[in-house]
Amino acid sequence: MTAPLYKRVILKLSGEVLGSSSDNGIDTAFIAAVLKQVRSVMDLGTSVGIVVGGGNILRGCDSGSSGLTRVTADHIGMLGTVINGLAIRDVGRREGLEVVVMSPIPVGTLAAAYNPDRATEHLASGRVVVFAGGTGSPFFTTDTAAAIRAAETGADALLKATKVDGVYSADPMVDSTATRFNRLSFKDALDLRLSFMDRPALSLCEDRGIPVVVFNVNEEDSIKRVILGEQIGTIVEGGVE
Repeated sequence: MTAPLYKRVILKLSGEVLGSSSDNGIDTAFIAAVLKQVRSVMDLGTSVGIVVGGGNILRGCDSGSSGLTRVTADHIGMLGTVINGLAIRDVGRREGLEVVVMSPIPVGTLAAAYNPDRATEHLASGRVVVFAGGTGSPFFTTDTAAAIRAAETGADALLKATKVDGVYSADPMVDSTATRFNRLSFKDALDLRLSFMDRPALSLCEDRGIPVVVFNVNEEDSIKRVILGEQIGTIVEGGVE
């Protein structure tokens, strides 16, 4: 059996991906499919944490069109990530996984208080940890939360699951001349102002030496293929010319 390239990863799932095919905002069939992939990589010996977004409920950056202040919209979005985390936990249990939801925002008995040492212990014990609540503060995206959690738990990589097959020079949905990158350096990603991940998240990953893999989660066995080191999507890392 091929050994996994990464022994611990943080999987970033956006709220938009979670709710893309559901009338009620949460696509449980999609969650089940993702968690089956997660279980397959855990069987290889890789521990998995999940940072979940809340964009299927409300995006903070869309606060202007909603009539809400940015701070209020961000708080609603953070609570939305807790809702999504509970859905992942419920589906995960049906898939035979032990799932723990943690949040830096106190939410009573709905989720455990986030503690990096305790989260790392859960991961080492074979549990899936869902990191909800973003960073716990407004004005920061869940991309940044994913980078922070990856650094805090000693993850080998941050996997950004999307609906596109990597990072492009422009939006391929509106620009037919857009080209896809197989590999990028953090410097080039920042210099080119590519919009697949926000700058604080990229800068933190660069500083901590945590590669970012952007890939289409809907491709068959995509997470497992990333874990095994197959060239899939776009790898962003330091020192790439």
